[in-house]
Amino acid sequence: MSQHQIHIEGTNNPSIVKFVSNQQVTQGGSYQFNNIEEAKESPISQELFKLPFVSKVFISANFIAIEKYDIVAWSDIQEEIRELIEIYLNEGNTLVTEQAQTIKKVVEIYAESTPNPKVMKFGSNKMLTPDDHEYKSAKETKNSPLASVLFEFPFVEEVYISENYVSIAKNDLITWQEVIPQLRSFLKEYLESDKLIIDTSIAQPKATIKATPIEHLEGVSLEIAKILDEHVKPAVANDGGNIVFQSYDAETQNVHVVLQGACSGCPSSTITLKNGIETMLKEMLPNQINQVVAVNG
Repeated sequence: MSQHQIHIEGTNNPSIVKFVSNQQVTQGGSYQFNNIEEAKESPISQELFKLPFVSKVFISANFIAIEKYDIVAWSDIQEEIRELIEIYLNEGNTLVTEQAQTIKKVVEIYAESTPNPKVMKFGSNKMLTPDDHEYKSAKETKNSPLASVLFEFPFVEEVYISENYVSIAKNDLITWQEVIPQLRSFLKEYLESDKLIIDTSIAQPKATIKATPIEHLEGVSLEIAKILDEHVKPAVANDGGNIVFQSYDAETQNVHVVLQGACSGCPSSTITLKNGIETMLKEMLPNQINQVVAVNG
């Protein structure tokens, strides 16, 4: 039997890192454990929760994602965890028991309006994915069965799937009041059935606009990305969107960012960038910021 080889992948959430295998680690379904008590049917999660910095464990398809507390940096611990998981898998140990597969969590779905009138945020009490995934059309959904099915609704124009919510953009053929109950019911049933949300064995279609991973940054670029992660992302996530650092030009002092989800195409995005984010960066990084530009705004 071939050996598991684990590699490390960062996510758009700096607290979460994925440990990805070259093979499937579960036979189906996704599992989230918030503490050691919930992890009784997952021996590897129990072991991970013995580490004082582990906050949550998420197991799905070919990866284990771990959310940590801020008491340590990933750069100090991720290689040790990678080795631990690789050895554990190659010894043939169990990740989750058969009993864990039968546990069904009651899923709650709530709808929240966003500053973008075309977009509604559907929040969940279940973790959906450690990464952010944006789909501008049905053709882009090969790696997401959930997004693919959502595009079958005739009014859906775009889908954005984040850690614990789905943002949906609609066309002008209907009002939100007409379809919110239908979408809430569909999402609740889909998630409670433990159907696949993101198929990590299929590469996501390459985006025309790429964000730069924070671990590849340094200097002013790194400072900007950290400010966005700490001060801006939580606020825009509440509105069903995301902002990702793309680049910084030291000569022009221009910052380029990518807007996703409800933020993409939002009428108030320009105001938010200029009056909020740009002003904050200028105050926190004096004489180093000229303007903030959304490359897809």
